[in-house]
Amino acid sequence: MPKLTKRFVDSVAAPERGEKWIADGELRGLYLQVRPTGKSFVIKYKTRGTSRTVTIGRVGARTPDELREEARQVIAAVQRGEDPAKARAAKREALSLAEASKEYLKDAKRTLKPKSHAEYERLLNSYVLPKFGKIGVADLSTSDVAKIVRALGDRKTTANRVLATLSALFAWAAKHGHAPKGFNPAAGSEVARNREEGRERFLSVAELEKLGAVLAEGETIGLPWGIDETKAKAKNAPKPENRREKLDPFAAGAIRLLLLTGCRLGEILNLQWSHVDFERGILFLADSKTGKKAVAVGAPALRVLESLPRVGAYVIAGAKDDTPRADLKRPWARVRKAAGLEDVRIHDLRHSFASAGAGAGLALPIIGKLLGHSQSATTQRYAHLADDPLRKAAELVSSTVAERLGMRQDEKNSAIDIE
Repeated sequence: MPKLTKRFVDSVAAPERGEKWIADGELRGLYLQVRPTGKSFVIKYKTRGTSRTVTIGRVGARTPDELREEARQVIAAVQRGEDPAKARAAKREALSLAEASKEYLKDAKRTLKPKSHAEYERLLNSYVLPKFGKIGVADLSTSDVAKIVRALGDRKTTANRVLATLSALFAWAAKHGHAPKGFNPAAGSEVARNREEGRERFLSVAELEKLGAVLAEGETIGLPWGIDETKAKAKNAPKPENRREKLDPFAAGAIRLLLLTGCRLGEILNLQWSHVDFERGILFLADSKTGKKAVAVGAPALRVLESLPRVGAYVIAGAKDDTPRADLKRPWARVRKAAGLEDVRIHDLRHSFASAGAGAGLALPIIGKLLGHSQSATTQRYAHLADDPLRKAAELVSSTVAERLGMRQDEKNSAIDIE
């Protein structure tokens, strides 16, 4: 029998119809399958009495030498007792990374918060699936994951979020049988995470005082707005002294509450009046980043709440009835520009609450609890919160921040006054 070399394979004429098989003279089980449509290298073998075939590849797409080398590996696998045909069939039925991502995200809706779910989906669609989506979920290697990280360059935080998302995806795939048990090429033990430099921005006493003055100005005479003087319509714009726009009470109230409670933006924007216990000074949050919890707040925060108009179910009313405000991007951009705080993010207001507590000498565990870093067990746990150190701590911190904002309490009236 001839050896299936390039010269021999090229010399074999294709039949007009049907097919013919030519065995290799060197590798037992290797055959050249010749059809009118082309030639292929195929392995024939038996396992447990059942005949199997594995097509190595078409001649032309790859050279006979390349096909022979792969054929050696397949034959070696058969000799070890493996079943390459069955393995390949299973691989064809396996989910691609794109398919696995779709199934994972569908399943993850039960456990992930909507915002987290949307972020996972964005990261996968933006940085992973365009290049690796067609690869089998169990075929992605550590080197593939490393390529994804390298492609992100200096975006260290984004790279870490992508790795965390992939790690969760692979853990899901292994749990549901789409990948081998323990398979996770994005795990921390496989691909090192980038070191992230935390950005902690705290407002100083002077900055808080300036912010308080700007909020008061925005609510009374309005905040200035600018125009592009180079544009043709600029000549029809109002005079500079008349270019002012009032800050709506809900936006101003939300900013003050962020500073006076240490709550996250989503917690304040989604706060409902039914969640506020004025008598005990507690906000009962049905849902937050850390789950259901109760937040102790001080008198200044309660006075802000009392000063807000009640329009619908939400404390920070949205444009439509009984809907929360979507965000504070526009009003916060105007406020921080007027206050000269353009490097301050909305989340830094939460940091400033914590820093005020630390500056007042509060222990870190107490500050952590005020910020909701530890999960609350049940609402009953907070039944006697008025006598709890947390309640006193909330009073101290919010009073300190309120003083810096220029807020004071009129003994005869609980509304907010600005000095």
